Amino acid sequence: MLEYRDIYAGGRLVGSLSPEAITIVNPATEEVVGAVPSAVAGDVDRAVRAARTAFDDGGWPLSDRSERAAAIERLATAIEARTEDAARLVTAEMGMPITYSRHNNAVTPCAILRYYAALARDLGLEETRDAVSFPGQTVIRREPAGVAAVIAGWNYPLMLAFSQLAPALAAGCTVVLKPAAETSLSAYILAEAFEAADFPAGVFNLVTGTDETAALLAGHPGVDTVAFSGHPTAGRRIAAICGAALKPASLELGGQAAAIVLDDADLGRTAEEIGFLCFGNSGQTCFAMSRVLVPAPRYDEAVTALTEQAAGVVVGDPLSEDTTMGPLASSRRLAQVESRVRAGIADGARVVTGGRRPASPVRGYYYEPTVLADVSAAMTIARDEICGPVATVIRYHDEAEAMALANDSGYGLAGTVWTQSAERGLEIARRARVGTFGVNLYVPDLGSPWGGRGASGQGSIYGPEGLDAYLTTKSVFLPSRP
Repeated sequence: MLEYRDIYAGGRLVGSLSPEAITIVNPATEEVVGAVPSAVAGDVDRAVRAARTAFDDGGWPLSDRSERAAAIERLATAIEARTEDAARLVTAEMGMPITYSRHNNAVTPCAILRYYAALARDLGLEETRDAVSFPGQTVIRREPAGVAAVIAGWNYPLMLAFSQLAPALAAGCTVVLKPAAETSLSAYILAEAFEAADFPAGVFNLVTGTDETAALLAGHPGVDTVAFSGHPTAGRRIAAICGAALKPASLELGGQAAAIVLDDADLGRTAEEIGFLCFGNSGQTCFAMSRVLVPAPRYDEAVTALTEQAAGVVVGDPLSEDTTMGPLASSRRLAQVESRVRAGIADGARVVTGGRRPASPVRGYYYEPTVLADVSAAMTIARDEICGPVATVIRYHDEAEAMALANDSGYGLAGTVWTQSAERGLEIARRARVGTFGVNLYVPDLGSPWGGRGASGQGSIYGPEGLDAYLTTKSVFLPSRP
């Protein structure tokens, strides 16, 4: 059992002022694996002041771009050295299968760091333009935004953290990270890595806690910009706090993505890909393709193909190399998925496979990969985010109806289309009201902006656009004659 009673501020662990601790339970065994402080206002203030001092009085925001890039690359190397520890700890915290955890909690974070290290080296900070309103020139400067609060989600904890930490560091910001309560243990590995990478004290700081801790951090007057990933309800609260303070906020929230299967799709290959996008990480993915839209003549064929994919999922101990689906992340998450499926059945959906806890393992928050047929777009299960291993299959009669069904959602994060015609796929993509879309695949690209619309949030991560939240512009007016 790992038990922390400290926050990380100013380059060292310091005792938390909070008498309360958050207990972290392994969802595969239902056993306690650790505890972290439920940070209070004094803890948040200490971490923010450390970040503020490092930004206002330290050298990080003024450092040479190549120096920042080299430090970020050292951080990637330090994370790589801790790959197994990070992967196994996240698996113990939230049940991600170990092979998937290595990729998402070490390999991908390191790729993100190295991508932004390369951008940092080539980052253009000044541009000179001929003035339009007076004789002379204007120098446009791009400067670090200041202290960034990063409030990370639980379903891909280290990847979500680094999707914001990396561009913030590349821009020259200092950071306070608040991980999700249930995946806080793994965040302490980041503090070790920052020390091993020889970062200046105060550039990275860490507080753990509840949604109240997140609200304290977002509202702290020493924080200049906020990035949040999590549930839309919590996201709206963070947005309201930032709005009241006239503080920018980037929000990566939920989704209820649609996979549009066209009449010419290869259903064998399509079902294999969609199966992973529905059941991977136990369906606890914001871009999970939970709504599968299928033309009426091929409906039964598609349901059968998805059912076969569900049958091939290996549910079990997430530390086993053979497991492809572990438990849901918590008892609360399991109860919510069960409730969603029960509501779907009450509305007329038909369980083709799954829809229950498996007979084995006996302990843990497991739920079978589930396929629901005869789902209509009006059903709650087709409208609310499921965040579990459930595929709902919906009929359509022509492309216009498919497009209308796909766009009939308060969310706007992701979507896909499956077809043997690239031209048809691209035309569908142009009409989709989402921030990201895949034609015969869905793989977020580190070099391209990734973000949502509506209840899925605002702002982008990845690509050069991911730096925008961490840079601010300044115009310097220079007349021709002094």
